[in-house]
Amino acid sequence: MKSVHNFVVTPKGDRYNNTKKVGDSELILNTEIFNHQYVNREAVVISTPIIGNTDIKPGDVVLVHHNVFRRWHNIKGIEKNSKAYFNEKTYFISKDQFFLYKIKNKWVAQKGYCLVKPLKALDQFNIESEKPLQGIVKYSDGTVKVNDLIGFKPNSEYEFIVDGERLYRVLSNFITIKYEYQGNEEEYNPSWS
Repeated sequence: MKSVHNFVVTPKGDRYNNTKKVGDSELILNTEIFNHQYVNREAVVISTPIIGNTDIKPGDVVLVHHNVFRRWHNIKGIEKNSKAYFNEKTYFISKDQFFLYKIKNKWVAQKGYCLVKPLKALDQFNIESEKPLQGIVKYSDGTVKVNDLIGFKPNSEYEFIVDGERLYRVLSNFITIKYEYQGNEEEYNPSWS
Protein backbone atom coordinates (compact mmCIF):
# COMPACT_ATOMS: atom_id res chain seq x y z
CA MET A 1 0.00 0.00 0.00
CA LYS A 2 1.35 3.44 -0.96
CA SER A 3 0.04 6.95 -0.39
CA VAL A 4 0.56 9.97 -2.60
CA HIS A 5 1.53 12.44 0.16
CA ASN A 6 1.65 10.45 3.42
CA PHE A 7 3.87 7.89 5.09
CA VAL A 8 2.18 4.58 5.86
CA VAL A 9 3.22 3.34 9.31
CA THR A 10 2.38 0.71 11.89
CA PRO A 11 2.91 0.95 15.66
CA LYS A 12 6.12 -0.61 16.97
CA GLY A 13 4.37 -2.85 19.46
CA ASP A 14 0.88 -1.83 20.61
CA ARG A 15 -0.94 1.48 20.31
CA TYR A 16 -0.42 2.19 24.02
CA ASN A 17 2.64 1.71 26.26
CA ASN A 18 0.74 1.35 29.50
CA THR A 19 2.29 -1.80 30.97
CA LYS A 20 5.59 -2.52 32.66
CA LYS A 21 7.27 -5.86 33.34
CA VAL A 22 7.84 -6.38 37.09
CA GLY A 23 9.52 -9.72 37.74
CA ASP A 24 7.36 -12.38 36.10
CA SER A 25 4.24 -10.21 36.15
CA GLU A 26 2.98 -7.37 34.04
CA LEU A 27 1.84 -4.18 35.83
CA ILE A 28 -0.82 -2.02 34.15
CA LEU A 29 0.16 1.62 34.66
CA ASN A 30 -2.87 3.31 33.09
CA THR A 31 -6.27 2.31 31.73
CA GLU A 32 -7.40 5.69 30.39
CA ILE A 33 -7.41 6.04 26.60
CA PHE A 34 -7.24 9.83 26.66
CA ASN A 35 -3.97 10.15 28.59
CA HIS A 36 -1.31 11.09 26.02
CA GLN A 37 1.62 10.01 28.23
CA TYR A 38 0.93 6.32 27.64
CA VAL A 39 0.39 6.44 23.87
CA ASN A 40 3.06 4.62 21.86
CA ARG A 41 5.19 7.08 19.92
CA GLU A 42 7.37 4.71 17.89
CA ALA A 43 6.22 3.55 14.48
CA VAL A 44 7.70 1.40 11.73
CA VAL A 45 7.45 2.77 8.18
CA ILE A 46 5.55 0.47 5.81
CA SER A 47 5.87 2.75 2.77
CA THR A 48 6.96 6.27 1.87
CA PRO A 49 4.99 8.85 -0.16
CA ILE A 50 4.96 8.58 -3.93
CA ILE A 51 5.59 12.35 -4.26
CA GLY A 52 8.69 13.90 -2.69
CA ASN A 53 12.19 12.76 -1.77
CA THR A 54 13.11 11.31 1.60
CA ASP A 55 15.98 9.44 3.23
CA ILE A 56 13.46 7.27 5.07
CA LYS A 57 12.94 3.74 3.80
CA PRO A 58 10.38 1.04 4.62
CA GLY A 59 11.38 -0.66 7.87
CA ASP A 60 12.84 2.51 9.44
CA VAL A 61 11.54 3.58 12.86
CA VAL A 62 10.02 7.06 13.31
CA LEU A 63 9.06 8.95 16.47
CA VAL A 64 5.50 10.21 15.94
CA HIS A 65 3.10 12.69 17.51
CA HIS A 66 1.05 11.25 20.40
CA ASN A 67 -2.26 11.71 18.52
CA VAL A 68 -1.34 9.29 15.71
CA PHE A 69 -2.21 6.09 17.63
CA ARG A 70 -4.44 7.69 20.25
CA ARG A 71 -8.12 6.93 20.80
CA TRP A 72 -10.46 9.59 22.18
CA HIS A 73 -14.12 10.23 22.99
CA ASN A 74 -16.11 12.75 20.99
CA ILE A 75 -18.62 15.18 22.52
CA LYS A 76 -21.27 12.43 22.58
CA GLY A 77 -18.96 10.04 24.43
CA ILE A 78 -18.38 7.80 21.41
CA GLU A 79 -14.88 6.35 21.14
CA LYS A 80 -13.03 7.45 17.99
CA ASN A 81 -9.66 6.86 16.36
CA SER A 82 -7.30 9.55 15.13
CA LYS A 83 -7.56 10.87 11.58
CA ALA A 84 -4.37 8.89 10.78
CA TYR A 85 -6.18 5.58 11.44
CA PHE A 86 -6.81 3.18 8.56
CA ASN A 87 -6.94 -0.07 10.53
CA GLU A 88 -5.34 -1.37 13.77
CA LYS A 89 -1.97 -1.90 12.08
CA THR A 90 -2.03 0.81 9.40
CA TYR A 91 -1.86 4.59 9.83
CA PHE A 92 -1.25 7.46 7.39
CA ILE A 93 0.92 10.30 8.71
CA SER A 94 2.15 13.49 7.12
CA LYS A 95 5.74 14.71 7.33
CA ASP A 96 4.92 17.10 10.19
CA GLN A 97 3.63 14.27 12.43
CA PHE A 98 7.04 12.74 13.13
CA PHE A 99 10.13 14.33 14.63
CA LEU A 100 12.94 11.75 14.60
CA TYR A 101 13.70 8.81 12.40
CA LYS A 102 16.16 5.99 12.91
CA ILE A 103 18.49 4.95 10.11
CA LYS A 104 21.05 2.20 10.83
CA ASN A 105 20.38 2.42 14.62
CA LYS A 106 21.06 6.18 14.67
CA TRP A 107 18.36 8.77 15.36
CA VAL A 108 18.16 11.70 12.92
CA ALA A 109 16.10 14.86 13.56
CA GLN A 110 13.43 15.79 11.05
CA LYS A 111 13.90 19.24 9.45
CA GLY A 112 12.40 21.91 11.69
CA TYR A 113 12.88 20.06 15.01
CA CYS A 114 15.54 19.59 17.68
CA LEU A 115 15.40 17.32 20.72
CA VAL A 116 16.83 18.79 23.88
CA LYS A 117 17.97 17.33 27.22
CA PRO A 118 16.62 19.27 30.22
CA LEU A 119 19.05 20.67 32.79
CA LYS A 120 18.99 20.14 36.53
CA ALA A 121 18.15 23.28 38.54
CA LEU A 122 21.16 24.17 40.70
CA ASP A 123 19.66 27.28 42.31
CA GLN A 124 19.06 26.52 46.00
CA PHE A 125 15.98 28.76 46.07
CA ASN A 126 14.31 27.09 43.09
CA ILE A 127 11.59 24.57 44.00
CA GLU A 128 11.56 23.10 40.47
CA SER A 129 13.83 20.14 39.69
CA GLU A 130 14.91 21.47 36.29
CA LYS A 131 15.94 24.78 34.75
CA PRO A 132 13.09 26.29 32.75
CA LEU A 133 13.54 27.01 29.03
CA GLN A 134 17.11 25.71 28.78
CA GLY A 135 18.68 22.47 27.63
CA ILE A 136 21.45 20.69 25.77
CA VAL A 137 20.77 19.68 22.17
CA LYS A 138 20.78 15.89 21.77
CA TYR A 139 19.43 15.65 18.18
CA SER A 140 19.58 18.56 15.76
CA ASP A 141 18.25 19.30 12.30
CA GLY A 142 21.36 21.41 11.65
CA THR A 143 19.97 24.71 12.98
CA VAL A 144 22.23 24.38 16.04
CA LYS A 145 24.96 21.87 16.85
CA VAL A 146 24.55 18.74 18.95
CA ASN A 147 25.65 19.43 22.58
CA ASP A 148 24.98 23.18 22.28
CA LEU A 149 23.49 24.79 25.40
CA ILE A 150 20.37 26.62 24.22
CA GLY A 151 17.33 28.55 25.41
CA PHE A 152 13.87 28.31 23.87
CA LYS A 153 10.48 30.06 23.97
CA PRO A 154 7.99 29.27 26.75
CA ASN A 155 5.45 26.49 26.03
CA SER A 156 7.43 25.31 23.00
CA GLU A 157 8.80 22.12 24.56
CA TYR A 158 7.05 18.77 24.21
CA GLU A 159 8.17 15.75 26.23
CA PHE A 160 9.38 12.45 24.71
CA ILE A 161 11.16 9.39 26.07
CA VAL A 162 13.80 8.33 23.52
CA ASP A 163 15.85 5.21 24.32
CA GLY A 164 15.00 5.61 28.04
CA GLU A 165 16.04 9.28 28.12
CA ARG A 166 13.60 12.14 28.72
CA LEU A 167 13.92 14.81 25.99
CA TYR A 168 11.98 17.85 24.84
CA ARG A 169 11.02 18.28 21.22
CA VAL A 170 11.51 21.95 20.36
CA LEU A 171 10.74 23.59 17.04
CA SER A 172 14.02 24.89 15.63
CA ASN A 173 12.62 28.37 15.03
CA PHE A 174 11.63 28.54 18.75
CA ILE A 175 15.27 28.35 19.84
CA THR A 176 16.03 31.87 21.03
CA ILE A 177 19.63 31.83 22.28
CA LYS A 178 22.82 29.80 22.35
CA TYR A 179 24.58 30.02 25.72
CA GLU A 180 28.23 29.55 26.56
CA TYR A 181 28.87 26.75 29.04
CA GLN A 182 29.45 27.85 32.63
CA GLY A 183 30.87 24.45 33.62
CA ASN A 184 28.27 23.62 36.27
CA GLU A 185 25.45 22.45 33.95
CA GLU A 186 24.02 19.07 34.87
CA GLU A 187 21.57 17.06 32.73
CA TYR A 188 18.27 16.16 34.37
CA ASN A 189 16.96 12.67 33.58
CA PRO A 190 14.66 11.38 36.32
CA SER A 191 14.67 7.66 37.10
CA TRP A 192 11.05 7.17 36.00
CA SER A 193 11.78 8.00 32.34
